[in-house]
Amino acid sequence: MNEAQFKTLKEFSVEGTISQRDLSKKIGLSLGSVNYIVKELIKKGYVKAQRFKNAYNKAAYIYVLTPKGINARVKQTQYFLQVKMEEYEKLKMEIDELKKDASSLEEGVPQDTVKGDKD
Repeated sequence: MNEAQFKTLKEFSVEGTISQRDLSKKIGLSLGSVNYIVKELIKKGYVKAQRFKNAYNKAAYIYVLTPKGINARVKQTQYFLQVKMEEYEKLKMEIDELKKDASSLEEGVPQDTVKGDKD
């Protein structure tokens, strides 16, 4: 499952009556991409689409996560959390290194002795 599919599942679990147009705006993808993702999620058995009528759109849909979809969302949440935590730790280390470099410069250390300076 890719990140776009995960975001779609997440949105459906929060708001099952969201239109594909609104969903595309919310997750930053084209309407055609969202339509393709929704069809794939339905084909995989993660989502069911149920038609209903409302005052604004006569042919609207409710998107419901199936037990298989809920399970996939849980697994993907854990996976993406792990990936994002690893990215965070790498960024944190890089920021700490940059702070040390900046601190060294402020203390009057000549620039040509600062790690990474190639001028």
